[in-house]
Amino acid sequence: MNDSTRVAESYPRWRAWYCYILLYLLFMFDYIDRFVIISLFPFLKSDWGLTDAQCGLMISAVFWSIVVFTLPVGALVDRWSRKKSIGLMSIIWGLATAAGAFTRNFSQLLTTRFIVGVGEAGYSPGGAAMISAIFKPEKRARMIGIWQSAIPLGMALGISIGGFIAVALGWRHALGIVAIPGIIIGILFFWVKDYKTVALEKSVSVESSSGKVKMSKLDVIKELFRSKSLVLNNLAFAACGFATTAMTTWLPSYFQRFEGMSIERSGLMASVVMILAIIGAPLSGFLTDQWLKRQSNARMLLPALSSTMAAVLLFVAFLFHGSIQFGILLGFGLLVIMYAPGAIAVTQDVVHPGLRSTSHGINIVVQCLLGSALGPLVIGALSDVYGLDRALQVLPVLLIIAGMLFYAGSFFYKKDVDNVEKVQIVFETK
Repeated sequence: MNDSTRVAESYPRWRAWYCYILLYLLFMFDYIDRFVIISLFPFLKSDWGLTDAQCGLMISAVFWSIVVFTLPVGALVDRWSRKKSIGLMSIIWGLATAAGAFTRNFSQLLTTRFIVGVGEAGYSPGGAAMISAIFKPEKRARMIGIWQSAIPLGMALGISIGGFIAVALGWRHALGIVAIPGIIIGILFFWVKDYKTVALEKSVSVESSSGKVKMSKLDVIKELFRSKSLVLNNLAFAACGFATTAMTTWLPSYFQRFEGMSIERSGLMASVVMILAIIGAPLSGFLTDQWLKRQSNARMLLPALSSTMAAVLLFVAFLFHGSIQFGILLGFGLLVIMYAPGAIAVTQDVVHPGLRSTSHGINIVVQCLLGSALGPLVIGALSDVYGLDRALQVLPVLLIIAGMLFYAGSFFYKKDVDNVEKVQIVFETK
C-alpha cells in the first residue's frame, strides 16, 4: 500500500500498547455510558410515563451533540494535542453520565445525555489518529478492527449491567456506577506519549525546483472533500450507523414485546447478539489487511460485502420467531460491524496526515446526522404508529444501500490514496 506516513521507529512498542489498551478501555466505557440508558427504558417509562419516541430521543441526543461538536473538537485535536483532548473528553462524558443519576424529569435527563455527547465528540477522531500513527500502515485496519470491538462490548455491558444494577439498586445507581471507570482511565491517558502536531503543508513544483508551502483554508477544505471514495465511504457509514444503532436500541424491547422475555433476559439476549461483533470487528480488520495485499481497494470491498450479507440475515430473521430467529440474529451480530475497520481506515488513508482527526470527525458527523442520531428516534416514532416489529423491517434496506455505496467508492480508492501528501510522523521525546 502506498501510505502517506512513515511511522517513527523510535516509538517504543510498550508505549504503543499502553496507549492502545487505554484507547480500547476508553472506547468500551464510552459505549457503556452511551447505551446504559437503553436498559433503563422500562423504569423510565414506568416512573415518568415516557413514550418510545422520548426513549429513542435520549439515545439520539448523544449523537446530535456529537454532530454539533465533533468537527470543532476534531480540528482542535489535530492542531493541539491528541492525548489532552482524549483525556479531557472522557472526564466530561463520565461526569455527565453520573449527573443523570440526580435528575428529576425527562428534560433534565435529556440535557445530561446531550452533555455526554459533548464529551464523546473528540474521542473517536483522536483515537483513530493515534492508532494510525503508532502502528504501521499495513496493520491499520486490523488494529482499528480490534479497537472497534470495544463498541459492541461496551454496548452489551451497558445494556446488561445497567439492567441488573437497575433491578437490584434502582436505575439512578446504574448511571452513577458505570461513570466512574471511564473518568479514571481518562486521567491515566494524560501520561501517553503523543506525536507532534503535523504541519499543514503541501508539495509544490516550480520549474526545476520543488518544495512545500502552507495549505490555505481552501486547500484544507479541498483535501477533506476531494476524495470520491471518502464521500461515498462516509455516506455508507451513515446507513450502517442508522441500522446498527436502531437495532441495538430496540432489540431488547422487541424481545420483551414479541418473545415475552423479562427485562433482564431481553437485555442479556440482545447483548449476546451484539457482543458477537467482538469477533466480527477484529476478524474484519485482519481479513481486510490480508485482502489488501492482493486487492488495492479491499478496505471498501469488504464493507460492501459484509453490509449486504448482514442485510440478508436481518431480513430473514424477521420471518421467524424463537430459537431459529435468535440463531440467525447471532449471524447478523457477527457481520453487522464488519464494515467499520476498513471504513475507518479509509478516513485515515485518503487525507493529509495532519487532518486525520478532522477527517474521521467529518465521518462521525455524517454518520450521526444521517444515521445514528436518526435511527433510534425514527424507529421509535414508526413503532408508535405501526408497531416495533414492522418498524425494524426498514433496517435491511438501509444495509443494502450501504453495501452499494461502499462498492461504488471502491472504484476511486486507489487513486485517492496515491494523491495524498507524504509526511513523516514525529513523536514527543519528553
